[in-house]
Amino acid sequence: MTQLKDNYEGWLMYHSVGLFPGQEEAVGGALADYTRQWCRRDGSRWEYGLHARDHMLGLWSRLIRCEAAHTFATENVTEAFGRFVSAIGPSRLRGRKVLVAADCFPSLHFLLSGLAARIGFDLVTVPLRAGASYVEDDDYVTRWDAEVALAIITWVTSTTSKRADLTRLATHGRAQGSLIAVDITQAAGVLDFDVNSPQVDFVASTALKWLCGAPGTGLAYIAPHLLDEHLAPLFQGWFSQPDPFNWDITRFSLAPEARRFDNGTPSFLPYVASTPGIEWLLAQPDGAVRAHNLALSQRLIDIVDELGFALLSPRADVERGGSVMAQLPIGQEPDAVVGGLRERGFEIDSRGRTLRFSPGPLTSAAALDRLAPALHRTGS
Repeated sequence: MTQLKDNYEGWLMYHSVGLFPGQEEAVGGALADYTRQWCRRDGSRWEYGLHARDHMLGLWSRLIRCEAAHTFATENVTEAFGRFVSAIGPSRLRGRKVLVAADCFPSLHFLLSGLAARIGFDLVTVPLRAGASYVEDDDYVTRWDAEVALAIITWVTSTTSKRADLTRLATHGRAQGSLIAVDITQAAGVLDFDVNSPQVDFVASTALKWLCGAPGTGLAYIAPHLLDEHLAPLFQGWFSQPDPFNWDITRFSLAPEARRFDNGTPSFLPYVASTPGIEWLLAQPDGAVRAHNLALSQRLIDIVDELGFALLSPRADVERGGSVMAQLPIGQEPDAVVGGLRERGFEIDSRGRTLRFSPGPLTSAAALDRLAPALHRTGS
């Protein structure tokens, strides 16, 4: 049995966990520095921790081209959307529609379903067409009328890597007078993104996946016009204030910047662990990560076709994110295929009968040359 070298060249899991060259050493060094700083016997540990989190938010703002003051930290994407939607609240949402696609990340739909009854909005879920693997932009637009107070767009889906046409959708949404929120989790770090092109009102991602970070590092952006309108979060605490160290309960006020979406004592460690990944990414030549991804993605599509699997992702590069998803034929067990590939040095995963392949910086073309025979053996 031919094994790949133990250097992650068969890593195809960037839709779940991202890796970059020298990651273990870089993250280990960051965590060692955190340990030294947090174990100091003085108050500087808090200064260090706050600076580390602010530094990560500054890198995030560079990535999405916004001011750092318009970003805030959360534990995950679901929490970020929860803070945003609950802040919009009944005054804007009650009796109106919130629009989402059926192929959004399920956790987001679970959140919205719960908030719909509490806030009083009508959650409109755009369905897939019969036999389709993803929601079409045309169907999303058809259901996006002037009664939609908020539309939540999944830029790239986690089940097919379908890429929404953000320019088209945002242009349509502005004409309807809707707020526009975008989940860029499956695209941040592999596709270029600018919060002002097209202009959107809210963005959230995790530092996992293409940003090569750690879980617990949620990242969000809120447009300055909403901050200027004094949008107030439902949950607030001492870190929501201009001066977190104000303990006078009679003079609480919200910070003017997005930090008002903080609440209690913030978390530092996930942001320390995630910083090396986004620093590495921002240091790469423009377009280099995407170019490598596209070349390997085309090879994966060829492999899927050679094996006769059904391609679930769009074929056109402009309609696809960084992943290639394929449906395993009836008679082949997903767990057996995933496990068999792991034995041969490849890491993929499945959602039901959907196999998910996501090539990134450490994935090699040489590895993919061995993938088709490996898939053939594991599926036979």
